[in-house]
Amino acid sequence: MHVRSTFVALALLAAGASVQANNLLDQLKEQAGAAVNSQGSNSSGGGSALSNLSLGGFKMPAIGSSTIGSAAGVLEYCVKNNYLGGDAASVKDKLLAKITGQKKQENDFASGAKGLLKGGDGKSLNLKGLSSKVKEKACDYVLKNATSLI
Repeated sequence: MHVRSTFVALALLAAGASVQANNLLDQLKEQAGAAVNSQGSNSSGGGSALSNLSLGGFKMPAIGSSTIGSAAGVLEYCVKNNYLGGDAASVKDKLLAKITGQKKQENDFASGAKGLLKGGDGKSLNLKGLSSKVKEKACDYVLKNATSLI
């Protein structure tokens, strides 16, 4: 009987630790979403203060004229996966018109369409690994910054 009660106590302890870990993970996701949601402006290169924010220790990639292809590709990804609507497709089309014939930018568009945002600062962010809520915030970030590049 003592072995059984010890086993039950250990099982309950493990279950409690699992619940606590899930709660901590949810809190981290919410904080990351809040960090992406807070907005500001940055006078250098048409970027945003969001590019200087950290998502769990990761800096958001800076979006500028050297990353038009990547931004356009990510907009394609975001529209295709229903994270963005409205004028996002139009912004993407205008960006694509700017990069036609530029091999590197076209390659960056292909990567972006798969969910990989490459920044001019050497940072990158794979949207596929993010929660839906954070993906929405990241897509909004790209749209707001890409609009300034048109």
